[in-house]
Amino acid sequence: MRPSFRQPLPPKPLFRLVGVLLVAACSRATLGPAAGAPKPATTAPLSRVVSLIPAPLSAREAGSDSFVVRDSTPIVIAADAPADVERVAHQLAEMLAPAAAAGVKRLAAGDQGASGSIRLVIAADTLGTEGYTLSAGRDGVTLSAATAAGLFSAMQTLRQLLPIDVEHHAATGRRLVVPGVQIIDRPRYAWRGSMLDVARHFLSVDNVKGYIDAMALYKLNTLHLHLSDDQGWRLEIKSWPNLTRIGGSRQVGGRAGGYYTQEQYADLVAYAADRFITIVPEIDMPGHTNAAL
Repeated sequence: MRPSFRQPLPPKPLFRLVGVLLVAACSRATLGPAAGAPKPATTAPLSRVVSLIPAPLSAREAGSDSFVVRDSTPIVIAADAPADVERVAHQLAEMLAPAAAAGVKRLAAGDQGASGSIRLVIAADTLGTEGYTLSAGRDGVTLSAATAAGLFSAMQTLRQLLPIDVEHHAATGRRLVVPGVQIIDRPRYAWRGSMLDVARHFLSVDNVKGYIDAMALYKLNTLHLHLSDDQGWRLEIKSWPNLTRIGGSRQVGGRAGGYYTQEQYADLVAYAADRFITIVPEIDMPGHTNAAL
């Protein structure tokens, strides 16, 4: 079963504020930009797109030419679109629900799709594996990229362009309006990481999934998960059960701790991969071994 696109998260707009702080905190820890990487730029007027985080390579607002997502709005992909593109399309459909109730449709060969749809297109370009273009107007929305990862990034930009109501399926009077925009984007950094220290302060699987969703919104692609330190050992190793039974029993301050079973950790890895995020596990050895001892 495909995991839910969104786990319970802090109240919005607090969620997005936390994301701004998250991106700022991570920026100094990431690798430097690739040689010749362009600086982000925008093209006025930008009254509705200036708040995109991170700033896209270029963005232009198309006046008042907006698109309203309705229950008849389909999300369309090519007849031969690969499975990972279809997965992104279903994630987008879930994000927009109950609007876009028409769901995901595969087009017949040669069919470009009718107006009034949201199109996900795989197209060769020079924007790299995570670059994309996003075009929105009264006739619909088109997300175009060379890979499914690029389409997923485009979807996160679309998510930020939409009203905050997109985060609440049951919001009263929810109306999803996409402003008319033309956006071209690609990341400046190959490794866009964030570190989560569950060794000192243990977090549940659902909390880590919520953190992964926050990372996805801001296009971070690497989660450094700190799984062992003096305060606790958080990953089950079946042949060494005392590592978690004893070593994982506490956290900072002597409070009860916890650990992830191998199955739970595999679920986290898969959940992150569905959002094009790689989990880098840190087992802090040979130092910081008190929990193991």
